[in-house]
Parts: sequence; structure tokens; C-alpha cells
Amino acid sequence: MTGAPQGLSRTVLHADMDAFYAAIEQRDRPELRGRPVVVGGSGPRQVVSTASYEARKFGVHSAMPGVRARQLCPQAVFVLPRMDVYAAVSAQVRAVFDRFTDLVEPLSLDEAFLDVTGSRALFGCGATIARRIKDEVQRATELTVSVGVATSKYVAKVASDLKKPDGLVVVPPGEERAFLAPLPVSRLWGVGPTTQQQLERAGLRTIADVQSRSERQLVQAFGDSLGPHLFVLANGLDPRAVEPLREARSIGHEMTFAEDLTDADEVRDTLLQLCQMVGRRLRREGVRGSVVRLKLRHPDFTTLSRQRKVAATADDLELHRTVCELLAGCWPGRPGVRLLGVTAAQLVPFDAPVQGGLFAAPPQKRDRLLAAMDRIRDRHGESAVRHGVERRHTNPWGPSPE
Repeated sequence: MTGAPQGLSRTVLHADMDAFYAAIEQRDRPELRGRPVVVGGSGPRQVVSTASYEARKFGVHSAMPGVRARQLCPQAVFVLPRMDVYAAVSAQVRAVFDRFTDLVEPLSLDEAFLDVTGSRALFGCGATIARRIKDEVQRATELTVSVGVATSKYVAKVASDLKKPDGLVVVPPGEERAFLAPLPVSRLWGVGPTTQQQLERAGLRTIADVQSRSERQLVQAFGDSLGPHLFVLANGLDPRAVEPLREARSIGHEMTFAEDLTDADEVRDTLLQLCQMVGRRLRREGVRGSVVRLKLRHPDFTTLSRQRKVAATADDLELHRTVCELLAGCWPGRPGVRLLGVTAAQLVPFDAPVQGGLFAAPPQKRDRLLAAMDRIRDRHGESAVRHGVERRHTNPWGPSPE
């Protein structure tokens, strides 16, 4: 399937899962349904990943410090994120998208753009396709997705956000300017609090106010970069194509700890957990990493980064061996560790030839073992099987007591 032929308006969808992480927790734990749920921690160094709509009524939102969320909503239930579960559900959602078009541009685990212009002859108009996607996602996952339908990515993105949760907003061709006009300028991509104040000082409070200015006037008032950007978006002219081949250039995970780590075994155990998370994502994406990076931050926010070129790998233990060697070269056991991160970069296809070590287990044998461990964890949870060197499990903010 392809995009719009010349002269034919595009049909672009923006699909955004509703309170994705929190909704999965409420689905899997019936006692949480109808209650304010915060995925994240309530400690001083922890942040909110996602809040259920029940929690959002109290002003809780993503990226908010956990302490503040607890102040706003004392009755909230805080749960630790389960990223592997969220990624597995995301794959189910992506499978639904792929049934309708091969032009899918994922933005994160819970949202994506779809160009369904070439799918209209087979599946119907954009609104019909959107309804079918909503229905099929609900059947596959028991979750809801909000969808915006428009002729451009920007307008579709704005539309998907207007009637959450479980929304469907369609902006017909030619009605983009009228749809955008009453919205505040904060709805324009790239307009944060500082730029919003700048626009409001110039008398521009709604998108209609921006539409009333010519591109030349906007350039004169806001410069050669911001001026054209405002003109294009305010008038619904976003020409960017949906880019289905946006491949990850690296895969990584990091943890910031509620209490600084000072014990070397705890640090190495936490690195193993991070390597398992990275390894699972590499295998799920069908790639291996040729560069392994370690990130370490001390309590005074001094941050170190070390990396090494390796034979391409998606093996948890190979990643762990490498980062532990990098750790030994930069951390003598003090000061404490506030943050750890592991990243695999310079990704190559999983089936690319791999040079094994002289005494290493054959790569194919390790691949089969890791795949079996992944299947067990997918079915029975993260604690169902562990590597023999793993002494303790961790959560996103540090080692967990046994």
C-alpha cells in the first residue's frame, strides 16, 4: 500500500491508547477498576509514568514527581511498571494496525500514525477504518484506543486527543482550519509555556488568531524558524509523510534509585536486570547490538558514560559481562550510585552472521535457550525463570528484598 497519488487528499490516522499502562493494570487486576491508579513510584526521586483517568481528575499526570501525585491524590494506588507486559500488549495493537496498512509510524508503545490512503478502496473511508481498528483493538486487548482522522499528521494528532478516552474525531478534507481555529495556541506542536507567553503577548491566544496573520507577518514577529512553523500548523498544512521505516538506532533502559546504591553486588545485580530488559527488547525487535553502553550517575549528578564495541549480541549475559567490565573501569565502589543505564547500539538484524568466541556456546544454542526463557516469562511472569547468576530481583527504583 502507498500514500496518496498526486491530487488525492491523504487519510492519516493517529491512534493513541487510553492511559495505556494504567489501563493494562486495571484490566489485569479487577480490584483496581474504577480506582485512581498511578503507574510509577511515590518516592522523592520517582515519577509518574501514566495515571488512570480516575487519578487525572485530581490533577495527576505523566512525568509528575511521585511525591506531588501522592499529595494531589492520597487515595491513589501506586503500582510498579511492567514494561515487558506493556510491550507485549503493544505488539498486539501493532498487529491490528498492520492488518489495515503497511504505512505505520510508531511513536511509542501506545501511539502511532497510520496512512490509510491506499487502504480506502479495500476497507472504506478513514472513519470506517478507524472504527474497525477501535473494535479490533478492543477485542484483542480489552483496551480502548482514541483515534483522530485527518489529512495530515498534526491535525490527526490534535483530533485524537479531543474526546479521550475511547474517542473518534474525524476532520474532513477542507475543514482543517475551521477545526483548529477555536483551539488555544498551546495545541500547536512546539508551543510550550515560554512560547505560549510570547504568542499571547503578541495578542495570539487561539489558533484562529495565528491564522489571521500572514506567513510574512509571523516570520517578522517570531523569526525564520518559528514563524513558518506556526503558519504551516495553524493552517493545517503539515506536509510530512507517515514514515514506517523509523527503526530504533539503539535500545536501552535505565533506573534512578530511591536510595543510592553503595554495595557492588547490588550494582551488578541491577545491571543484570537492566541487561535482561534490553536483551528481551532486542530479541523482540529481531536485532542485536554491536555497541554496549554503560551510564552511571553519582549522587552529586556527575554522570559517566562508557561503551565498547562487541560481537553483535542480544544475549543478556553477554551484555552483563560487558557492562560489568566497563563498570570495573570507572567505579571503584564509591561514591554511591544514583542512576544506572544499559544501552545496546549500532543494531544489526538478528540473522546477521555472528562470530562466536573459541570457548563460547554456539550462538544458535544460546538463542534457543533465551527464546525459551522469553516464552516462559511471557506466560508466567518475570520471576518465573532467572539466570543462574541472578541473586536478587529489582524494580524500577532499585533492588527488591528477597
